[in-house]
Amino acid sequence: MIKALIIDDEPRARNVLHQFIVSFVPEIIEVRTASSVEEAQGVMEYYKPDLVFLDVEMPYKNGFDFLQIPNMPEFDVIFTTAYNQYAIQAIRFSALDYLLKPISPEDLRAAVKRHFTKGESFRQRKLLLDNLAANIDKRDVKDFRLAVPSSEGVFFFMIHEILRLEADRNYTIIHLINKRPFIASKTLKHFEDMLSKFRFIRTHKSHLVNLDHIIRISNNNEFIILSDGSRIEVSRRKKDEVQRQLNI
Repeated sequence: MIKALIIDDEPRARNVLHQFIVSFVPEIIEVRTASSVEEAQGVMEYYKPDLVFLDVEMPYKNGFDFLQIPNMPEFDVIFTTAYNQYAIQAIRFSALDYLLKPISPEDLRAAVKRHFTKGESFRQRKLLLDNLAANIDKRDVKDFRLAVPSSEGVFFFMIHEILRLEADRNYTIIHLINKRPFIASKTLKHFEDMLSKFRFIRTHKSHLVNLDHIIRISNNNEFIILSDGSRIEVSRRKKDEVQRQLNI
């Protein structure tokens, strides 16, 4: 059983989310609300939530400003946002959770379920939030750092240093420039959804490749060769797309 805090400057958004929590999320036993960062800061002085639903876009101080307040108690955060692609990319690259407005009960239930299954430490969560703050300050999404939590801690990678990603059942092996491969407990589809806009292409059901590291394609178009010398299979279904992306 957990306590929650909703921080949102829109009265209707606060009320709808509050009602959804009461009606559909019995695991949350107490809910408080705040209409601004300043009000939330006051609430936090006497109310210690386990989970904060944090609106990204608010006047004066936004959701990211709230996270920079010093000496805050430990809590998990689920961002709530309208369609702000830049903020969503920054949140996803930092391995944090969000709900897209208008929020549905089904999405809310799924997000709370993920909260219960995370198992990350407060220190790991702090690293993810710090990475988010750094990503938000970047002028270009290509400069975002990708956060990948693991049982060994949180690891961070720049997009340009990823050669390719390889599916291994429900895991993904991330192959990097001049570093040992890293195993992430996420599916290849998870990374494809994030990286496809950054010149990463699926060449095979098991391979997602950084186009910037392809140096040539075999004569029969069945393999591509990367800058580290690795040969990656191109499936028949993907040949036309690979040739189009490589302007062949």
